[in-house]
Amino acid sequence: MVANDAEAGHAMNDRRCIVTRESRPAGELIRFVAAPDGRVVADLRGRLPGRGAWVTGRRALVERAVRQRAFSRALKVAVVADEDLADEVRRLLLSRALSALGLAARAGEVVTGFAKVEPAARRGRLALVFTALDAAADSRSKIARAIAAAPAAPAHRDAIFTGEQLSLALGRSNVVHAGVAAGRAAASLEAALARYEIYVEDGAADIRAA
Repeated sequence: MVANDAEAGHAMNDRRCIVTRESRPAGELIRFVAAPDGRVVADLRGRLPGRGAWVTGRRALVERAVRQRAFSRALKVAVVADEDLADEVRRLLLSRALSALGLAARAGEVVTGFAKVEPAARRGRLALVFTALDAAADSRSKIARAIAAAPAAPAHRDAIFTGEQLSLALGRSNVVHAGVAAGRAAASLEAALARYEIYVEDGAADIRAA
């Protein structure tokens, strides 16, 4: 009975993708709603009012939903899905990841600068390490070696953010290397990053264009 109840609970949280028609956990899909002006907007938190249309969280499927005019059918109202909707979703997911990094910094769980990140990574004290896209090759290789030598290697996001993006997210100047200690903030950040990376993995993950 317990197992059946658990399965029922999972099923209740599932949503059907309007493109693939497959049911998945809500966390694997993106909800879209009709804005007051009749345009389709992404509701990443799943909290906006009104009927929702769900699409599996991959860029290619959002693009298909736009091409096939699937939103009007799913929302049961005439709506406009802009051609750049998939790009807008990418930007929103990226923004959420950067915001999660900023929250980790405000929680005191982020260190920056090669002199702090390299030894912390080598000692296994970090859950996540970021090396900016525009970091020098020498410092990038040293961070990679430190991670390889760690007793518990952190997840390394090499060249996923630019130095400018890291600096803006952390409210600091000239950030090239950043590390996040294990904890709730790191887990939330990892989840946001994973959602972004899954979304863009069917194509080029060009964060620099954000």
